Amino acid sequence: MAGLVLAVTTLGLSAARAGEIDTLLFGSLDAGAANFLSVGAKVALDRLDRPGFAVLASVGGGRRNETACVCASTSGPVRLSRYTALGATLVGYQWFSEWGVVALYAGPEGAIEALTDGRSVATLPVQWGLRLHGEVWARPTDETLVQATLVLGSARDSAWSRIGLGYRAWGAYLGPEASLYADRSGYTKWNVGLHATDFAISAYNFRVSGGVQIESNARRPSPYVALSVWSPLR
Repeated sequence: MAGLVLAVTTLGLSAARAGEIDTLLFGSLDAGAANFLSVGAKVALDRLDRPGFAVLASVGGGRRNETACVCASTSGPVRLSRYTALGATLVGYQWFSEWGVVALYAGPEGAIEALTDGRSVATLPVQWGLRLHGEVWARPTDETLVQATLVLGSARDSAWSRIGLGYRAWGAYLGPEASLYADRSGYTKWNVGLHATDFAISAYNFRVSGGVQIESNARRPSPYVALSVWSPLR
């Protein structure tokens, strides 16, 4: 998983939409030395602008490079590419207060991976597990935003977390962000950069970010860019 971005801001629903939406479609792309693309939907059993139960479903896929040591080989480490596809269907509850929204979800996830050295491909068995997903979208003041996400999955023993701070300016929340991904293979990835969250173009809301990506198997940092988009299904 190159960087799962599943946060969907119910805070971002405008007053004109409140009470009209019970399904939100979303997608995200992380592009850098490691890449990941995901799409999905969030469906409220009542309404997205109210406290209550919701379903969060997503599918995604990504690619990253790895270096493996082949002990019986005299040619040294082997450069591999790992391709991953995964999906999950989660059920949870969202709480609303004057300062923001808290949401917790849980449900099954599945993943399949393939490794290639450019000449041959090894497909790994499908892995199943449980995913836990928590989000906080807080507005300490009318002009500030604090957003935090934590996703834990047992299919690949993975963890992804992100925190972003923002100040309202030019139609979006602008500020720093940091995220961390790790899984049982020993791979870790840090992203540190800047973001612009919750700016609208027509019926779509966006978050764009960019900065520096630091991977455990890379010799030096590399740039990354990320894009998330969400829109109500009318």
